[in-house]
Amino acid sequence: MSRRKISRTMTRREFLQTAAATAAGTIVLVACGQPPKPTETPVPPRPTATPPPPTAVPPTAVPPTPVPPTAVPTKVPAGKELIGALEGPEIVTDTTKWPTTFNESPALAELVKAGKLPAVKDRVGQEPLVVKPLHEIGKYGGSIRRGFTGTGDLWNGVRAAGHDTLLYWDYAADKVVPNIARDFKMADDGKSFTLYLRKGMKWSDGAPFTADDFMFWYEDMSENEDLTPGDSITMLVHDKKLTMEKVDDYTVKYTFPDTYYMFPQILAGNKDPGGGQAYWGRNCKGGYAPAHYLKQFHAKYVSKEELDKKVKDAGYDNWVKMIKARSHWALNPELPVVTAWKTVTPMNQTTWTLERNPYSIWVDTAGNQLPYIDKVVLTVAENLEVLNLRAIAGEYDLQERHVDLGKLPLFLENRAKGAYDVHLDTAAFGSDCAISFNLTYEKDPEIAKWFNNADFRRALSLGIERDQLNQTFWLNTGTPGSVAPAETNRYSPGPEYRTLWSTYDPQKANQMLDAIGLAQKDSEGFRLRTDGKGRLTLEGMSYAGQFFQYTQVLEMVRQQYKAIGIDLFVLEVERGLGEERVASNDFQMLIWPNDASDEIFLTDEVLPISEDWGRSGPLFATWYVSGGKKGAEPPPRMKEALEMFRKAPFVPPEESIRLGKEIWKIVCEEVYVMGTVGLAAATGGVRIAKTALGNVPARTMIGPHVRSPGLIRPETLFWK
Repeated sequence: MSRRKISRTMTRREFLQTAAATAAGTIVLVACGQPPKPTETPVPPRPTATPPPPTAVPPTAVPPTPVPPTAVPTKVPAGKELIGALEGPEIVTDTTKWPTTFNESPALAELVKAGKLPAVKDRVGQEPLVVKPLHEIGKYGGSIRRGFTGTGDLWNGVRAAGHDTLLYWDYAADKVVPNIARDFKMADDGKSFTLYLRKGMKWSDGAPFTADDFMFWYEDMSENEDLTPGDSITMLVHDKKLTMEKVDDYTVKYTFPDTYYMFPQILAGNKDPGGGQAYWGRNCKGGYAPAHYLKQFHAKYVSKEELDKKVKDAGYDNWVKMIKARSHWALNPELPVVTAWKTVTPMNQTTWTLERNPYSIWVDTAGNQLPYIDKVVLTVAENLEVLNLRAIAGEYDLQERHVDLGKLPLFLENRAKGAYDVHLDTAAFGSDCAISFNLTYEKDPEIAKWFNNADFRRALSLGIERDQLNQTFWLNTGTPGSVAPAETNRYSPGPEYRTLWSTYDPQKANQMLDAIGLAQKDSEGFRLRTDGKGRLTLEGMSYAGQFFQYTQVLEMVRQQYKAIGIDLFVLEVERGLGEERVASNDFQMLIWPNDASDEIFLTDEVLPISEDWGRSGPLFATWYVSGGKKGAEPPPRMKEALEMFRKAPFVPPEESIRLGKEIWKIVCEEVYVMGTVGLAAATGGVRIAKTALGNVPARTMIGPHVRSPGLIRPETLFWK
């Protein structure tokens, strides 16, 4: 691929003019109707009072308002003007404050009256999940429209409507709270954990949700080598497996071979065995499964002849593929679920539709069964540009995934016409564009030598002019610096690590590069290799068509590196191909966010601990996963960090926090990954919400482990 040039002297104004001119020309196409419109969904009426129980919102459909071409706004508000106070709904755990009578949507009430559904009190169970809405009790009706990019965008629907993890986080994302499970308790010695389920809870088809669904998953799916070969690392304690047992119908006990104090955070995050059915069911993971439904597709419970016939009739190669397809939350409308909405039109259609689950356990403090919203409707956009233009035009009701921070001026210019508000949800992780070095790169010994030189990595980090990046691509809404998390994060190593080796100092960078043996340059001022093979050229890889302008950021870094004599070639590839190259150790440098790294022990973005995503050294990841039997042994300081990482989940919380701080110190001092700009909204934090949508927070926490925008509790959103 050819390099795309960006002038090093490009200013923020020039960038905005270019972006606006390009976008404005394309918005005309939206106004002319050239891209297909999303399926129309109900639009809310004017606000009215909303005393409980809620009243229905009559659905009406109006076409989206086209957005005319716009010029660059004369003033872009400072980032802080769009960053509100952190707020959100709360989970009520005090049973004395739970409602004792319940209400339901008018549509479900009609089904009850017709004898097609049990009464609402029998559907929510004796121990519902009670949520105190952010601002007010809502009212029923309407749809939420979103955009998604197709079958590869499962995460989109999961984040919006698939909140079925066993435990979850409070709105500040720093405390584990109940979710699908009613309560939990860690034993004092840290060697067992008890999960208490909700009495009377049911699957979406009305079947009881009990400990039997956990044991079916554990014994017949997780322990079945055909379905889940290998063990999830979060199911292991010092390489020994945890066990599960049924205490009674509503109690499950996990027993560990040693202490496992971090287990509650695992169940609240996005990892096995607590990640839930919506995301993990397709892989027969997630912690539980509808035994009453899936047994009919399982080799243990069906004769070979009958199963073979089912496989053949359904068009699958084998029973494993069939049961995984039947377990897919987004592709199988027949699958019993526990999420507040369930799929009725699968995601492999142009419109993916989810409707309210009549057996939803979510209720508000007034006893109204949630969700308030009838449907979540996701419409396929041909690409991210089309998705963003539709969002600018006001065609979506709630959208944060794939929204481009670079188009912020256009969103602000058109928000009144589109009847939406723009919120910037800033992250607690350090860098939206973190540039990693592959320390196990093998194809070129010269490059491998320099990547493993700490002063080389530090010098390249000093050669990045982060303020220019922040001004051009983040519109001055981010914080330049290293990959360290926010200073408010419990694992933060301290404010001094924000700037360590992460300020622009080309003079010092040049001195350091000269000192380590790279003083010789060619006629154009680029540094020469020490093996006599000409110019030292590095290759930085980016993924095409992603959430942010990673390639353009890397191109600007390439221009900046001319001042320190470093030649950087930018290679943009399709994401699937790029991930294959990372997994096969076939890359030099990679630009990607270190999102979720604010929860350092729930992510593989900080250290090479995952074989398919060891961005700072895939062979180090192999060494880590294999217990030192395969791969390449890391250098001493990384080895020290990896040893602390392995130890942290099994020690008391105060010790794991100390270890997290120490790991961050090593990572920042050694510069395995260069931070650019972070603590910003660029990675899934530009949130568009209709002004008529109620209970929308000013700001929410973001990241994969909280399934943002999940912490806003979409179940409590409503049309005013």
